[in-house]
Amino acid sequence: MGKVIRLSGLIILLASLLSPAGLWAQEVRPHSMLVLDQSDRRGPFYYQVFVGLREAVSAHGHAPTTIYTESLDLNRFGGEAYQEDFRRFLEEKYRDRPIGVVIAVGAAALELAIRWRPQLWPDTPIVFTLVEEADFRRLRPPAYVTGGIVTLKLKDAVLAARAVLPDLKTVVLVGAEWDRQVLFRNWKDQAAAGLPGLDLIEIIGRPMPDVIDKVAALPDHSAIIYTGLYSDGKGNYYPPSDALAFVAAKANRPIVVAAETFLEPGGIGGFVIVPSLIGAEAAHRALRLLDGEAPENLPPSIIDAVKPIFNWQQLQRWNVSEASLPKGSEIRFREPTFLEKYRWRAVALAAALLVQTMLIAFLLHERFMRRKAEVEARNRLSQLAHSNRQATAGELSSSIAHELNQPLGSILTNAESAELILGSPTPDLQEVREIISDIKRDDLRASEVIRRMRSLLKRVPFEKKEIDLNQTMREAFDFLKLQASARNVAIYLQTSPQTLLVKGDPVQLQQVILNLVVNSMDAMGKMPYGRTIIGRTEVNGGASAVISISDSGPGIPPDRLNEIFDPFFTTKEQGMGIGLSIARTIVLAHSGQIWAENQSGGGAAFHLSLPLAA
Repeated sequence: MGKVIRLSGLIILLASLLSPAGLWAQEVRPHSMLVLDQSDRRGPFYYQVFVGLREAVSAHGHAPTTIYTESLDLNRFGGEAYQEDFRRFLEEKYRDRPIGVVIAVGAAALELAIRWRPQLWPDTPIVFTLVEEADFRRLRPPAYVTGGIVTLKLKDAVLAARAVLPDLKTVVLVGAEWDRQVLFRNWKDQAAAGLPGLDLIEIIGRPMPDVIDKVAALPDHSAIIYTGLYSDGKGNYYPPSDALAFVAAKANRPIVVAAETFLEPGGIGGFVIVPSLIGAEAAHRALRLLDGEAPENLPPSIIDAVKPIFNWQQLQRWNVSEASLPKGSEIRFREPTFLEKYRWRAVALAAALLVQTMLIAFLLHERFMRRKAEVEARNRLSQLAHSNRQATAGELSSSIAHELNQPLGSILTNAESAELILGSPTPDLQEVREIISDIKRDDLRASEVIRRMRSLLKRVPFEKKEIDLNQTMREAFDFLKLQASARNVAIYLQTSPQTLLVKGDPVQLQQVILNLVVNSMDAMGKMPYGRTIIGRTEVNGGASAVISISDSGPGIPPDRLNEIFDPFFTTKEQGMGIGLSIARTIVLAHSGQIWAENQSGGGAAFHLSLPLAA
């Protein structure tokens, strides 16, 4: 039994020796922290300090930590009585709230925390932040105090001013009284030591109207260095960023600042302290203490919370090139380019334009191909129509030859008669003149036959022009008179008393008429008598003209009426079946219509309508 007891005691002793001292401290130290900031936390700078602190605490998820905050507001309140009352307030408020670590933001807050610790938080470590190097040396905090030291030097602000204004001659310091400054009070001594090669103007602790008047009339080649204006010379309090906005609105020179939160109100930038980094660094130290580390193991150190950051809008205002800024500078508030600002809209617009362009290109290509096809179709139609005219001319050649032979024979007879008369002893010159007149008439008649033939056989490009449909009809019927006479066909023409102006190709329209009349003659070829063709032109409703070719033939079989215009359809034994097909193609090319019907009294009738010219 005694051996068992001794063995248990040995195990407990080894466990206690092997267990880290911090683990024991962690068990007894409450996970809570009290943040004392010496200014108003509602201002943007201290707000950002608290944001950085809270984000670091939230990321420390394995041990939830309670955060208490108290604003000492020492820029507006102070004195022994106020501080004592505040101490009692904290004592009463946190009587039942154990505090694991105290975080003091600012040198004045650290000084009070050290003073109040024996009464309020004995044995509680203190973490400080936002304490400048000179204040740290002055306070000489004890071993239970740790934190991050901030270094801000006037020469860095001057360096930023030279970067902004290469020909800098004057530095203008604007801020609250040096003694009321939190971080920049030590710049007083640095400024008093002088700035090599530069003139110095101090607008420190002046009433706001005076400050605004002076910054509006600064000499050329000068730059303002703003340290924070918490209260002016008349005791009026301002959030430092608001005061900077007033100054920036009137200043005639760029303003170099030393805090990140002074950029947006009008500062051009500089080596600025980033408050969120300060808060995060303090939180990390405090959490390590809450997790069990001793403050002696976390000695105070200088933190890297000062960065070269500049305001792009102010750089544009003062025409400062980014190339002149210190290496590694960060640019804030850069206005996005058009593409960055309207990226999706620009992409959608570009896509729409691309689609529209492709659609237009497609339509233009389609139009080009359609026009090309139309031209090709017209050429083929012209070629086919020409072939058809040649075939028609072949059919009419015998009658044409006869028509030519008649005037030529008459000319020969008249010439011989004139020769005989002139050979008589007393020639009758009046009769000779009449003979010569007959010769001229017959010559013109023969010439007209030849002209019609040449016109029929001439191959010309399809060309629309304004023509009189009555005249076209007359010329076609005149051309076919002899053929009709040879075939014992009586042809009649009844033209409209009104001039029928249409837009068309006269040769091709004449070909349509010839085809219809010749087809009618062929259809009546086996009839012993009563062969008649009647041609008419008339107006149809004032918008179109109608040509009708009627015959007295056997008509068209009713079951073939819908096929007679199809290619290669024919009822003739020697026909090719392309005449009516060509006729329909020509009429359609003239935006017209063609159709056929059987007449009630016998025979067939072909009609074609063409739009009247406007």
